[in-house]
Amino acid sequence: MNILVTGAAGFIGSHTAERLHSLGHKIIAIDNFSDYYDISLKQKNAESLAERGIKVQKTDLRTDALTEIISEDTHFIFHFAAQPGISATSTFDSYFSNNIQATQRMLDRIETLQSKPFFVNIATSSIYGLHATLTEDEAPLPASWYGVTKLAAEQLVLAYARRGLLKSTSFRLYSVYGPRERPDKLYTRLIDCGLNNKSFPLYDGSEKHLRSFTYVQDIVDGIVSVLNHAEVCNAEIFNLGTEEENTTATGIATVEEILGKKISVANTPARPGDQSRTKANIDKARKLLNYNPQTGLKEGLEAQVAWFRENFM
Repeated sequence: MNILVTGAAGFIGSHTAERLHSLGHKIIAIDNFSDYYDISLKQKNAESLAERGIKVQKTDLRTDALTEIISEDTHFIFHFAAQPGISATSTFDSYFSNNIQATQRMLDRIETLQSKPFFVNIATSSIYGLHATLTEDEAPLPASWYGVTKLAAEQLVLAYARRGLLKSTSFRLYSVYGPRERPDKLYTRLIDCGLNNKSFPLYDGSEKHLRSFTYVQDIVDGIVSVLNHAEVCNAEIFNLGTEEENTTATGIATVEEILGKKISVANTPARPGDQSRTKANIDKARKLLNYNPQTGLKEGLEAQVAWFRENFM
């Protein structure tokens, strides 16, 4: 099949593009190479994809023409491209344009096609709000611009499915980590600080936060399962993550154990909208998609440390 992956040079998008390619599909990979974080990491990911025969095309979904990228020959779209995180330096306009307007432009293009692709929206547990422990049927209470705009994008995509204009699904992902994790995320920062003798900026109170830290390949397992369950997935929302909970303090201790050294910590003010607890309820995904994440926290972090050493040391 011909599959479009947006945000393909990013963390989870690059892993998913690789997996889909390994399954024998033709990948159309795009990314806008945003400078939200160091572009060199995205370029490194793109180079890794290129070695596997996947060329990442620079495209901005907000402004560039989509006629050649989304065509009658496109069978699936996996939409990762977004303004991520809850950084205080990101404006509401950046969340709005990247998460809502870009998604709507894709939907506008799809609506012109006679043969429409299946649209896989990649959402986030931030949709649920400060306590992301809910089932897919419970009302979300987002507490950040990121959560609000990702919820809006999700509902745009599903609205088209409810009206019978296309087939789509949305996956809400939980605290993903592993090789290629963004440099602003917890474990890449921890590993960097530990290996390079820097102080880790710990947000006040965050050491007690509970998370469903989920290894990236376990997330990809769930995402690509839609290929074999498209009819079941249509117009549905699924949580993807692990049911295992760990505190941030446990995560720090695990990285220290792997590195064999103590990481110095510098306390910083708490971030508005940061989640105090995420626990993935994956009963629906288990039942309908046979989803079963297997990777423990230490095993996954060992792989991430090895990746960091290989690429940045």
